Formats: sequence, C-alpha cells, structure tokens
Amino acid sequence: MRWIRIGAAAVNQTPLDWSGNRVRLIRIVEEARLAGVQFLCLPELALSGYGCEDAFHGLAHSARAMESLLEFAPATKGMVVAVGVPVRMHHGLYNCVCLIAGGKILGISAKQNLAGDGIHYEPRWFRPWPAGECTKVEIGGKEVPFGDLVFDVGGIRIGAEICEDAWVPTRPGLRMSRAGCDVIINPSASHFAFGKTKQRERIVTEASRALGTAYVYSNLLGNEAGRVIYDGELLIASNGEIVARGNRFSFSDHQSTSAIIDVDMIRMRRTRQTSFYTSDAGIHIVEADWNWKITHDPPTPPATQPHGWAGGEHVKEEEFCRAVALGLFDYLRKSGSRGFVVSLSGGADSTAVATLVALAYQFARMELSAEEVQARLPRLKLDRRSFCGGLLETAYQASPNSSETTRKAAEDVAKALGAGHHEWNIGKLVEEYTSQVEMAIGEELTWDKHDIAMQNIQARVRAPGIWMLANVRGSLLLATSNRSEAAVGYATMDGDTAGGLSPIAGIDKYFLRKWLRWMGTEGPEGIGAVDAVMSVLEIPPTAELRPAHHKQTDEADLMPYDLLDAIERLAIRDHMSPREVFENLVHEWANKVGGEANLGDYIRKFYRLWVRNQWKRERYAPSFHLDDANLDPKTWCRFPILSGGYEEDFLQLPGAPNS
Repeated sequence: MRWIRIGAAAVNQTPLDWSGNRVRLIRIVEEARLAGVQFLCLPELALSGYGCEDAFHGLAHSARAMESLLEFAPATKGMVVAVGVPVRMHHGLYNCVCLIAGGKILGISAKQNLAGDGIHYEPRWFRPWPAGECTKVEIGGKEVPFGDLVFDVGGIRIGAEICEDAWVPTRPGLRMSRAGCDVIINPSASHFAFGKTKQRERIVTEASRALGTAYVYSNLLGNEAGRVIYDGELLIASNGEIVARGNRFSFSDHQSTSAIIDVDMIRMRRTRQTSFYTSDAGIHIVEADWNWKITHDPPTPPATQPHGWAGGEHVKEEEFCRAVALGLFDYLRKSGSRGFVVSLSGGADSTAVATLVALAYQFARMELSAEEVQARLPRLKLDRRSFCGGLLETAYQASPNSSETTRKAAEDVAKALGAGHHEWNIGKLVEEYTSQVEMAIGEELTWDKHDIAMQNIQARVRAPGIWMLANVRGSLLLATSNRSEAAVGYATMDGDTAGGLSPIAGIDKYFLRKWLRWMGTEGPEGIGAVDAVMSVLEIPPTAELRPAHHKQTDEADLMPYDLLDAIERLAIRDHMSPREVFENLVHEWANKVGGEANLGDYIRKFYRLWVRNQWKRERYAPSFHLDDANLDPKTWCRFPILSGGYEEDFLQLPGAPNS
C-alpha cells in the first residue's frame, strides 16, 4: 500500500500585502510539515490576494507576484506545495497555481474557466487558458512549463482545477482523470453564500468518485478585501466520501486539515471501473523526481461534520451571524478603526447590527485567547468584562416623534451588549432647519403638504451627530439599512444610510426579524440567547418619523415585508416582468391582500419604487455579499439609474394602472 498524507489550508489574506501574505503562507507550510503533511494545497491567488481588482493590470503588480513566489518557494523544503499566483505571460495575465517540490518550481497550471458572473469579474483582469495547450514561462531566470499540465511527481500524478474550473460541465478534471491523476486539487476563492457549502460538498465528493482520484479543496478565509466573505471551507475526498474537513468561519489567520490517502487503492478502484479509460491526449505531463515518504498509518476514515450547527433547523441563522461577525471583525482590524458606532433606534435593524458587532467579539474569544484578540486589534483597548469587548458605542437620538418604548428598547439592548451608550435629542436642530426653510420659501411646512420632507429632515439631522461621535472615537460608523429597504428606497439618503459600512444591506427584513427572534430565544452555538432583543420584536417596524397619532409602520407605508421580499426575488433575482410576478404570486397572495387588484397594485408599487431609487442603491456604503440575490450595483445587480420603467407592463396587471 502507498499511503501519503495530503493537506489543505485556508488563509486570511489581504490584497497587495505581499510580505504579510507570504509570511502567513510560510507559517502554514511550517505547521503542515510538523504535522507530517507531504503534499499541501493552498488557496487561489493566495500570494497576491484574490481581490486586487484593477491593480492586477499593473506591470509592477505582476513583478511583485513573481518576486513573492521566488521568496516563498524555498520554504517548501521537504514538501510538495501548490500555491495560487497571478502570472503574466505573452502580454496576458493568467490566474494560476504553481506546483513547488522541495523549493523547486516544477510548473504553472493556468485557469481555463474564468468566473465572470455575479460578484466575479475575472475576465476583466485575466485571460482563460485554452485546454490542451502548453508552453514555457520564465521565472527567476529559468524556463518552466506553463499551461494545461499534469504533474508526475515521484510516480504520483497531480492535476489542478482552479475554482470555477470545477463548476463547469467541461471541467479540466475529466481529461486529468483520463491521464491517470491520483490527486486533483482545487485551490479556490469561493465567496460565501447561504447553503453554498452543500454545493461544494457535492462537487468534491462526486469528483472523487467519478474521476477516480483523491480530491482536495481549499478556500480563502475571512473578509479579504471589503465586501466578500470567504468561509475557509476545506474538504478532502476519496472514493466519493469526505475524509477530512476544516472548520468554517475561523477567526484565526489560517485553518488546515489533512488526510492519509491510499494511492494504490485509488488506482485499483479506477481499474475496476469498466467505463474508465486512460489517455494522455491533450495533456502535457511534467515529470519530476521525488521521494515520497510512505506513511504506515492507515487511511483516514470518513469525516464527520465539524460543527453541530452544520445540519438542523437553523443553519441559515448560524451562517448569517458567523459570516457577518467574521466580516465585521476583519473589516475592523484591516481598516485600522478603533471600534464601531451605531445609531441605536430601538428598532430591529440597528439592534441586529449592534448584536452582530458583539457576536464578532464573542466568536473571536471562543477561538482565540484574550491576548490574541488584542494583538489583532492593537488600536483598541478591549474590555474583557463586556459582552461586546468594548468594540461598540451606541446613541439613541430622540425626536419629538420618538416613543419611550423605543428609547427603553435601545437602552436595554445597549446594556445587554455592554456597549457604551448615549442619548440626546435632535428636536431643536429639526426646528431650526424647518424654520430656515420656511423663511426661505415663505411658507409654513405641514404634514399634510410636506410629509416626505418633514420625515427626511429628522433622519438627516441624526447623521452629523453620530458621524461626529464616530470621528471623535476614530471608529467606523455602521449604517443600518436592510435589503428590503434598499429594494424600494425606504431609507433616507444621508440619514439612516449614513455610515462607512452597511453590514445588513444584503439581508431582507423578513429574515432579519426571524433571526432576531432566534437570537433572543436560542442564539448561536456556544454563545446562547440575548434576551434583550426580544423587546425590539414587540414593536411593529416603524421609522417613527411622523407624529404618534399617525401610527406610522413600515408595512403600512410599503406592503407586508414577506410579500415585498417575494416580489423582489421574482422581479430582481429571476428577472421576471410584472405580469410574470403576478402569475407566480396570485394563488398564494391574492386572498391575503384582499384580491387580485390589490396584489396588482402592490406589484406596481414595488417596480415603481425599484426604478425610482436606483440612485440610492448606487450610493449605499459597502455591504457584505450573503446570498446570490444581492442588490449591490457594484458587485451583483446592475440597473440603469434612468429608465422608462415598466409603465407599459403595468397595463397587464389588475387594479388601477396609476396606483
């Protein structure tokens, strides 16, 4: 039997942090060597960082990548290591993985299928490498093989699919399998989205079965560049089963896992498959001498789930808080800010944002020592006695239309989270602005005639004070608008959208309230419930911008949130016309909203508000990508700021055409 230990590592990198990225990778290699790993797979573009954006175009960037690769290679002494790196060749830039054995660069495999949909823009920077072609590229004064390669290293054949390569029907692994690959690796920069881990598991397990290889998947970790969160998934499969997996959403700089595989058993199973045939056609084999140290330990048995929350009823709730908490923690430490500031209104949105900040500290402390957390946040003096660790400062900014109920709810939440909390009143500022405008136009402003203006001035007057608090503290102001509001523009620009980061702009209001209820009754594994958030859920969602006798609520201003989210998914995610949306919803919703005419009116209202408020979405602070129905125009959902709208389509709906 030929048993070898193969490993995969996830790493939290930063674009353009050449020395930092390299040091972290060297540390991983050293730890893997001590653990007996003989072949290690590192993530996609791990040396440069995946999110370099247009910096990839620079000639100096490519030169630095090669310098970093040459400095990294000697650290692989005694091991075979695959690392992702951008390589410029023939006036084109390629997304590549470099295979290194004992410090010697054996060759460069280039990505053949570029991710160009959704949040990915690889075709803007890279060129796809044609299947079956190979050439040579000069690195450090030596020519090495480059292109569509399989490596025969000491008699063990290794191939590489780079992220998207494995997600397409014509995956390179098919030809690599026919070339007799014993191991296929997949270094990835695969963004987090709800439930995506199940897709990856299917791809990895089925690849190991159908291709007749061991399959190694390694992903990036953390908030690398601002908007995208990587969960650090690590999977090793053999014979259709996961034999090793890593923990996701780690707050460490890196995570790793390894498994012992039986190369001879892999080959025997291929022999037993009557449909399997071998062919080196279209594949260039790079041969290299290498002395594998055959282990006497038995192969690794199938792996169990690393988290108790990986299955069950509340997977999405667990994924949401762990992903956003990690995103916030990394954003804080990489931006160098001295904590977070939130304008706490006593409502669901600001409560959710504040709670997520506290969870960032709690998750970090569950995994790291107090000293390690402090070392990652050197500009902060952490308070170990506080639930939020001293990361959070909040303020309740009352107006004449604010209620004691929301004031008390905000106070209770801040106290439960251990946040520094302030209260002040914006009434006089609102009066002064109102008086100035009344004098300028020679007219008294009234709720009957100037409703929107009277509401918006309150939201906007709140912005300067909370910005000033953030500036004084050197902290990052977090905006509190959610995705449902973004869809219909139910937010005041330069008011409740104020902030440098908008952590919940990628999640809908319906789920957000469901998550808060779970947070108040159960909470994430290892932390538990935060009882104080339940008081917020007793208050109907309201902007509290009109006088109390108006009994203002969000859903009265808009429509039921679950209907709004259903329309949004069909209209925006699925690109349906108003009539198609109506046909999909009429059976479930017509009776709930009082008939087909009312449903038609709600659909018209959604589309009109969507079209009218694209300019607002263009101005939102950066948000986290949480699912593949994102509304962020900079990373996912493009729509013209000016358009003819859907007025002709509205004529096909029941109800009043001009509603």
